[in-house]
Amino acid sequence: MKLAYNPRYPSVESLREKAKRRIPGFAFDYLDGGCNEEINLYKNTSEIRQIELLPQYLKQHSGSDLKTELFGHVYDAPFGIAPVGLQGLIWPNSPEILASAAFKHNIPFVLSTVSTSTIERISEITQGHAWFQLYHPADNSLRDQIIKRASEHCPVLVILSDVPTFGYRNKEIKNGLAMPPRMTLHNVFQIMGRPNWALKTLVHGQPSFQVLKRYMPKGMNMHHLGLFMNKTFDGRLNEEKVSAIREMWKGKLVLKGIVNESDIEKSIRLGIDGIIVSNHGGRQLDAGQSTIHSLKTIVEKYKGKIKIMMDSGLRSGPDIARTLASGAEFTFLGRTFMYGAAALGDEGGGHTITILKRQLLQVMQQICCEKVEDFPDYLIQ
Repeated sequence: MKLAYNPRYPSVESLREKAKRRIPGFAFDYLDGGCNEEINLYKNTSEIRQIELLPQYLKQHSGSDLKTELFGHVYDAPFGIAPVGLQGLIWPNSPEILASAAFKHNIPFVLSTVSTSTIERISEITQGHAWFQLYHPADNSLRDQIIKRASEHCPVLVILSDVPTFGYRNKEIKNGLAMPPRMTLHNVFQIMGRPNWALKTLVHGQPSFQVLKRYMPKGMNMHHLGLFMNKTFDGRLNEEKVSAIREMWKGKLVLKGIVNESDIEKSIRLGIDGIIVSNHGGRQLDAGQSTIHSLKTIVEKYKGKIKIMMDSGLRSGPDIARTLASGAEFTFLGRTFMYGAAALGDEGGGHTITILKRQLLQVMQQICCEKVEDFPDYLIQ
């Protein structure tokens, strides 16, 4: 595939700046922000960027290849699109835009339980290749119904483990995006200042939790929707809950949000196929470690015992390279792709994937790394 892209936006930061100008402030704050003082949000990226790679300029080099095998599928690059809640609030129709781009470029797309498209629609777009992330329901019957739907359409189930409580996010509280949400006069003025976003929203409809729609009573107002969500979901996991899902789910099973050795040991004991080292993009625990810091300890002890992946803090091809060199076997990015969709609409997904591929390939060629799995050989310890 020819890796063509819009040269006006050659970096993720340029997409972020464009997105900020195209969407209402409350939507941008929801996408861009973290919890509390946002310390861990910034540590995630800054500590990844402290990692250095050592080029080998006189080594024989026969070419570099981004292809990566994961759970029996060979992807065209070692990164995928992470699950993001309320994607349609950020840019209308963005789950479909990103799923389509992921399928075209042969990378994984992960749909969140609280995104704004259905499992069935995303499966149709990706011809059954999309993953699904489960936000654990409080009611086992609802859990079973959602898992059954996912099992008919998705090869990989990701269980979200790092939301036992909702993070304290100052910007979302100020903007009325806590549950139940409220539309303030200030937010209305922001929408009026973004007519393209407003028109697209009018065309595609007000964003809602499409995966959950069939389980919600009809005619709920915003207040009752908030009560429903608070009553329906219990994000706190334990071994019993995970074991029950492992017994039901016959495909590959991944735990997302794992950052410590104790949880890794339990994951292996429970028969989990892989983990995604993650701190929810710095949106849950401001006093925690950066993901790259957690990754290093986990890789040292558990590489080869379970598939180890990482998200949170990656914003560029070099960030992906640094993370792979640190021992991750695959990576996921969330905000990065939403910046692309918000900045460039229907073209944003493909554009973002392309610049990440080009950046990552350039790093591989520069340091003389031929295969993705060889990245750790170029890490400066």
